[in-house]
Amino acid sequence: MNNQLFIRSALASVLAFGALSAVHAAPVAADASKEKCFGIAKAGANDCASATGSHSCAGTATKDNDNGDWKYVDKGTCDKMGGSMMAPKK
Repeated sequence: MNNQLFIRSALASVLAFGALSAVHAAPVAADASKEKCFGIAKAGANDCASATGSHSCAGTATKDNDNGDWKYVDKGTCDKMGGSMMAPKK
């Protein structure tokens, strides 16, 4: 009986973790006052998939300021931050 309870609890934990992870990885929706800025995202702080195809989720950038990773920023601030509004060529 205790074995079944343990297995059910473990399975419920795994399912709950998977559901929470999927919600966390959803990309941030931009409003009209924002623009994509490439090359400024810190590791683990990108807003969506890499433009170069190195990963496909928000928050999974592995290095700072990778040209393929991007974040939404206020319009007109990307250049000031040292980024580019143009996606790199694949």
